[in-house]
Amino acid sequence: MNRNWLIKEATIVNDGRVTVGDLRVRAGRIEAIGTQFAARKDETVVDAGGLWLLPGMIDDQVHFREPGFPHKGDIGSESAAAVSGGITSFMDMPNTDPPTLGRAALDDKYARAAGRAFGNFGFYMGASNDNLEAIKAIDPTTTPGVKVFMGASTGNMLVDDPGILDGIFAHAPTVIITHCEDTPTIQANMEAARQRHGDQPIPVTEHPLIRSREACITSTRLALSLARRHDARLHVLHISTADELALFEAGPMAGKRITAETCVHFLHFCDQDYDGLGTLIQCNPAIKTAADRAALIAAVADGRIDILATDHAPHTREEKSRPYPASPSGLPLVQFALVSALEHVHDGHLDLPTLVERIAHAPAERFGVVDRGWLREGYAADLVLVDPAAGTDVTPDSILGRCGWSPFEGAHFRSRVVSTWVNGHRAWHEGELSPQAAGERLAFSGAGR
Repeated sequence: MNRNWLIKEATIVNDGRVTVGDLRVRAGRIEAIGTQFAARKDETVVDAGGLWLLPGMIDDQVHFREPGFPHKGDIGSESAAAVSGGITSFMDMPNTDPPTLGRAALDDKYARAAGRAFGNFGFYMGASNDNLEAIKAIDPTTTPGVKVFMGASTGNMLVDDPGILDGIFAHAPTVIITHCEDTPTIQANMEAARQRHGDQPIPVTEHPLIRSREACITSTRLALSLARRHDARLHVLHISTADELALFEAGPMAGKRITAETCVHFLHFCDQDYDGLGTLIQCNPAIKTAADRAALIAAVADGRIDILATDHAPHTREEKSRPYPASPSGLPLVQFALVSALEHVHDGHLDLPTLVERIAHAPAERFGVVDRGWLREGYAADLVLVDPAAGTDVTPDSILGRCGWSPFEGAHFRSRVVSTWVNGHRAWHEGELSPQAAGERLAFSGAGR
């Protein structure tokens, strides 16, 4: 496995700056960043003139479906799709089967990923009404955080006991990440929709009205009040409404106890797209209006949104073809997440250093990821080389994820991922996936509450 590289004359985007120079990788680590490096005999030289060299995207929110749902995807299939799209590290959610509610289930996931993950991997502990003691006992160096579903979810992972919620926010030794939708509000909206439509099927266009903005903001306010009461570190996932943005602070993430995230699909789609795509863009929380989309893009730019992720959650096309609301929520997104996000740079809504902050620096900082997330000497060589002038056409034949479809099918993105390096191994190059899975277990600093 070649782990010695010299990348020449790249446009290097890192730590708020854009420079042109060389980057040397030695034994899987960034050895030096500078200019006019002479090639060594044992390294492969890449002429990157005209291309952008970025730190690999760290996706802190994926559902890779293992264990429990191999027909949808697994750690191998979905991490392959991720590295092809420039995602070099991922953090996987606990709502698998069995759910990740204790140390044994967490250890099992790490064992499954070893030698099979194409990108670097971390796994969240989950919360339920029954595992508060396991949460208190978490070793914060073993997991990026504890995931709390403060709204409807799968299995027994809805936490709706006020005493348990209070205990989690008081005692969790890690970052708390939350899915915020208020279940009673959703249930009331669903019943109202059933009454409106009577014997007729409920159309999927009702989805953003059932999983409404009121459901989101009610639950988000509750999470923020608990975090402030206990001075907990809180990260609110997949913000989907303009209304919630007023609850978060703009500016740099440094020093924030409470942070926010949105996802690439909320910046790309809006409720007008349900007419054409139907359940293929059904997700929780729901994609909402064009005005919400514009507000979210602005919030990514000004720092009210600290992190941009995917919430990658594959289902088979057959499953997604079921009539609403029997159709499952979730979208496969990792393969085209970065090129989708780069559209906002091309459009002038985001500058490139800000986007790199949201997809790489900020998730590394928020979760205490050791030696990753920046292009720095001594750091792991997790890199992505992007051609900003060569486009990406999303076709069925190009899709690597096991489910075999993408909500972006038919789209043309103006950028293309040329190469992705994971720990100095070139995992993806010019449309070809390396057969070697070079992902490593992520190390977390465990900085405490």
